[in-house]
Amino acid sequence: MLQVRESHDQSSDYLSGATHGCPETRQITRDMEELLRGIPLRHRTLKAKEHVFRAGQPRHSLFLVHAGFFKTCLTSADGREKITGFRMRGDMLGLDSLGIESYACDAIALDTGEVWELPYSDLCGSLPEFEQRITSFLAAEIRRDWNWMLTLGTLSADQRVVSFLLDMATRLGSLGFSRQHMILRMTRADLGSFLALKLETVTRALSRLQDKGFIAVQGKEITLRDPASMNELLQTADCG
Repeated sequence: MLQVRESHDQSSDYLSGATHGCPETRQITRDMEELLRGIPLRHRTLKAKEHVFRAGQPRHSLFLVHAGFFKTCLTSADGREKITGFRMRGDMLGLDSLGIESYACDAIALDTGEVWELPYSDLCGSLPEFEQRITSFLAAEIRRDWNWMLTLGTLSADQRVVSFLLDMATRLGSLGFSRQHMILRMTRADLGSFLALKLETVTRALSRLQDKGFIAVQGKEITLRDPASMNELLQTADCG
């Protein structure tokens, strides 16, 4: 069930610490926090597998993730799903719909999560700086997407998985969570879709990394045992 609550004086609380690893993104989030301070915002609680929005629905708002993990995805005509990203606290949902009248993809909760609704047109009209802040979010997302395109185009399967785990560790660490231990909320199939790998390839890559002592895997729980060697692996020409 979708829960909707009104927030009046806590709009900045959910943004505190909601950043990624890079200083640029932290500053973008702080700027948005200051801008929205005291603005009444609506927030929504969703359970796993519930949609924030679906592709093709009329776009009315952007959504800032306050808690939980979400995936964004496209569905082909034959029903195949392509994961385009995994979003956590501090990430914006719906940026790819700017300039069009409907949402461009699906956004789905991977566990119990909360998003804050930002009515785009209303906030652009009442806060002159809001559009500029959104542009900064959009530019940062484009740069991140370009980095992942390079990753998928140049790295082996093991390197892609390592790159993903190190990136996730950095993002979680910036939110105050452990950089060594994580619980992957997405399925192995979802991870494979994002990394352009088959399910069995992801499974084998995780097993190889565990055999090398780089990580420990127990179901969805991943422990980074040797991040230094994982970084070294990314510098090699090919890792199978």
